[in-house]
Amino acid sequence: MVIDCLKTFSVMKNEILEGLTTVNSIFKFDFSNKASYADISKVTHFRRVHKIYVTGEDVPDPLENFSQLVGDYGVSSTILDNIKNLGYLNPTPIQMQAIPLMMHNRQILACAPTGSGKTAAFLIPLIHNLKGPEKVGIRAVILAPTRELVKQTYSFCVKLSEETGLRPLIIENVNDVKDRPKFLRKHDILISTPNRLIYLLKNDPPSIKLNKVQWLVVDECDKLFETGKEEKSFRDQLAFIYNACDSSFLKRAMFSATFRHEVEEWCKLNLDSLVCVSIGTKNTAVESVKQELLFTGWEAGKLLAIKNFLQEGFTPPCLIFVQSKERAKELYSEIAFLYSKVYVIHSDLTQEQRDKVMQNFIDGKIWILICTELMGRGMDFQDVQVVINYDFPTTAIEYIHRIGRTGRAGKTGRAITYFTTDDVENLKNIAQVIKNAGCEVPEYIMSLKTKKKKNEFQRPIKRQKISTVPVYDLQKQSKKRKLIQNSIKKKLKKKVDA
Repeated sequence: MVIDCLKTFSVMKNEILEGLTTVNSIFKFDFSNKASYADISKVTHFRRVHKIYVTGEDVPDPLENFSQLVGDYGVSSTILDNIKNLGYLNPTPIQMQAIPLMMHNRQILACAPTGSGKTAAFLIPLIHNLKGPEKVGIRAVILAPTRELVKQTYSFCVKLSEETGLRPLIIENVNDVKDRPKFLRKHDILISTPNRLIYLLKNDPPSIKLNKVQWLVVDECDKLFETGKEEKSFRDQLAFIYNACDSSFLKRAMFSATFRHEVEEWCKLNLDSLVCVSIGTKNTAVESVKQELLFTGWEAGKLLAIKNFLQEGFTPPCLIFVQSKERAKELYSEIAFLYSKVYVIHSDLTQEQRDKVMQNFIDGKIWILICTELMGRGMDFQDVQVVINYDFPTTAIEYIHRIGRTGRAGKTGRAITYFTTDDVENLKNIAQVIKNAGCEVPEYIMSLKTKKKKNEFQRPIKRQKISTVPVYDLQKQSKKRKLIQNSIKKKLKKKVDA
């Protein structure tokens, strides 16, 4: 009897074990490794603490420190030394997750606040993955929307790739590259604006080949979906470059400080096995910046406010944003005679002039820099103390990028935004960003009722000229200028007819 019971129990035991094995094979449960559940919980907790949010399959664990790069990924001590020489002691949240993903050759869309270390997040794995120089041509392309950001990224890349043998390249003059294919073969990483690269690709035959490109990185990728003239928009430019990178080993990485739903949808449609990474709440301003809204009544009130601010005293350097190069020139002419260390930068300046202004601002020779949206994206001015939005931003994303020039890398900053009765329609969107960052916003602003906009791209408001000259005198000057121009035209016509 006892023996029969033992036999029955033995059969049942085997059947149960077989059943568990079958279930395990279907659902992939790991009954033998109880620690795996604890490990998953630990990783989830780590991401939650650092506000790292990921979507995608088989996402590698985040880094806790840079020394893991050597043991887990075989990163050379040379690259590790370069990281330390740049002052990075521990990885930032975006670096914690983006670096392992790119080390695993995963395609990513990454969104992290301004000043959070995105440039190093894509350069470190890119430099490691390329291993060393091969002299077969460009193997990585990094795109950025402005020449200033290109030069900044290039400088950073040179420092991170020191002693690795890799050679980064920026194209100062397209004519220097057109007839020098051997020159291009010596370089591994190309950092460029889309325009310059497309010019070389459209030559017949193309002056540059991208068939060896392993990585295409797009910085400030949310500009992809900004509107523009046909074949001039960043989206069309990227599509052209994307098609020119026809290697079967190509991987893509998109980085930005702000998030657009359209970009995510495009990436999901075009990038295989995509992983999306975001740090903190999307489209929010950094909490290290003290943000203020100041009502000035009308345009003339803004000029009075900026003069009062500068006369009261402040800690430089200071960036002042206006909506156009014409207004940048106007504001400069109004305050330049009051302050010796003020200057202006805009697209009418030559690249050499812009570079000189930038360097003087970094060196402290310029304390106040008046600028347009040209300086609103990506530029890393770690010591900017104040950002003033003289002209109200047209979108929340534009606002986030502008004020992101201060309060970088954990430092504190201040942002002041002037608004008039003309700006009421866009006021509540910006005020919500300010409130979300923990800054005080008057209740009457939050209770404003505004029309819902069909899209987030708004045309700048047509504003009065920045001038202390009375309107009557301005009109008089304009009429006089037109009379002189007409007189010159008549004299030229008489000479031609004669």
